[in-house]
Amino acid sequence: MKKTIAALMTAAALTGGAAQAQISGDEVKIGVLTDMSGVYNAIAGQGSRVAALMAVEDFGGKVLDKPIRIVSADHQNKPDVASSTAREWIDEDGVDMITDMVTSSVGIAVQKIASAKGVITINTGAGSTALTNEECTPLGIHYAYDTYALAAGAVKPVIAAGGDKWYFITADYVFGHSLEKNGAEMVKASGGEVVGSVRHPFPSTDFSSYLLQAQGSGADVIALANAGQDTTNAVRQAGEFGIGRGDQQLVGLLVFSSDVKSLGLKTAQGLQFVDSWYWDMNDETRAWAKRFEERTGSKPTSVHAANYSVVTQYLKAVEAAGTDEGKAVREQLGKMTMNDMYHKNATLREDGRVMHDMYLMKVKAPNESESEWDLLTVVDTVPAERAFQPLSQSTCKLVKQ
Repeated sequence: MKKTIAALMTAAALTGGAAQAQISGDEVKIGVLTDMSGVYNAIAGQGSRVAALMAVEDFGGKVLDKPIRIVSADHQNKPDVASSTAREWIDEDGVDMITDMVTSSVGIAVQKIASAKGVITINTGAGSTALTNEECTPLGIHYAYDTYALAAGAVKPVIAAGGDKWYFITADYVFGHSLEKNGAEMVKASGGEVVGSVRHPFPSTDFSSYLLQAQGSGADVIALANAGQDTTNAVRQAGEFGIGRGDQQLVGLLVFSSDVKSLGLKTAQGLQFVDSWYWDMNDETRAWAKRFEERTGSKPTSVHAANYSVVTQYLKAVEAAGTDEGKAVREQLGKMTMNDMYHKNATLREDGRVMHDMYLMKVKAPNESESEWDLLTVVDTVPAERAFQPLSQSTCKLVKQ
């Protein structure tokens, strides 16, 4: 009997030790890799770090009785800088998951490196569909928007309203190329015509020559396949040429609430675009946005909200899996239905795409706005099944056709 009790006590001790060892380094470490100083700073930047910290606090600061730590860095929109940071975080600092990665070239590079090292990446800021197609990885997750969803929600309403002929002004890197490609395919599929396109360096400050080419193209719609300060610079200069006030319509294929705030309602009014979230959608989003504003002085963008959601759902998965080991956590995320203030009933597909609704937004006129941050109206909901690329069209090697 004594031997049996001793054996049970030994087994319990070994089991307890094994359970504790499931959290590497005795803490769960999450890296927010973002643009702290460049064209996407307002979209993501320090706000993404704050959102991640808020998620950790709301989770209670611990998971599986181990502390949760947030680290952050500026990738400067350079894949080589981002890759170096990711390797250091994983190899030397024991980072378990990397998020944000605004800028598609950064997202693709880091996703590839991290997955090879057994670390999950959950991309909120980059848009290229390559992340879940030819560049997909077993541990790479694309969480918020992508270029397919941006085009799917924006193109059809514009063509239905008579905007048949399109001209693209495109940022000359992987994100811009992806956005133009998806947009052009949607235009053609919807019965429209692409009459031309031009690519600009990333980033850019002077869009005058590109806008003049677009203005002279005979297009009904001039589509901006860029983001951040590139978009706001282009919209401001378009206004100087009278574009968007006459027969030609200006469409931003990726616009954030921070862009609208920067432009002002007088300049941006009437602009339509697709996004994954807006702070003024319901009581839950407004309450979270108020807390975020108290810390940062501004309302959150959809990327900020997505980062909060990513950290929340990742920690839930770690808790349910009983470990921070990448493969096990990825498997658990694939079983979950995700609900929080960012999205409802979201699920994760085998290609790494998180499926959730998207929203068609319209910028308010100055006389429609009731406060400083009252910028947008949600015009329509784009269901997840229509917003994102069907698996039947996927080129991801993880998808069984």
